Amino acid sequence: MVEIIGAEAKIKVGRSKVRKERIRKGYRPRKLDLILRERRTRSEVRILNEARRVGVRVPKVIRAGKFYIEMEKIDGPNLRDVLGSLGEDERKRIFHDLGEQIGKLHSNNIIHGDLTTGNVILKGNAVYLIDFGLAFFSQKIEDKAVDLHLLQEALRSKHFHVWEECFNWAIQGYKDVYGDAEKVLRRVAEIEKRGRYVKRGI
Repeated sequence: MVEIIGAEAKIKVGRSKVRKERIRKGYRPRKLDLILRERRTRSEVRILNEARRVGVRVPKVIRAGKFYIEMEKIDGPNLRDVLGSLGEDERKRIFHDLGEQIGKLHSNNIIHGDLTTGNVILKGNAVYLIDFGLAFFSQKIEDKAVDLHLLQEALRSKHFHVWEECFNWAIQGYKDVYGDAEKVLRRVAEIEKRGRYVKRGI
């Protein structure tokens, strides 16, 4: 079993299961810490179950407690680690699929909150989304646009040689399944513009 200690949780990876346990934060008052950890764990379970119900590929929740979630292990490489070795046809297929998965989330008002290639697992020919620790429900176009903008920035910073084509393929998949895609994309462009103004000090 492999154990990973993150900022918010301790992850134990077994042969067929992953256990995620939210760890205590010493700087928070004990009562507040208990409330926040339980609330965030419960929220993540609810979102994973809802995402799976509406057809998004996510790990299946096996069981959960106050501060932990046990879920199925998705066997496959992390997209971040293999993207540089993929051919153009594979990249196109994968990112179109990724865009469809995000579109299904947003169609059901689920915001992932951490859309990076590090949170995408490839299993066979399918894309799976993982780590919904920052996810939440929202109908706001702004929140959905920020979700996509985060993916855009993650691609630009980590995979600069192919980021633009990969993002465009994801957008094609997104448009295929989400009726309000154009509204979200217009807001993404506005966010980009705001970012440029901040960088220039305007």
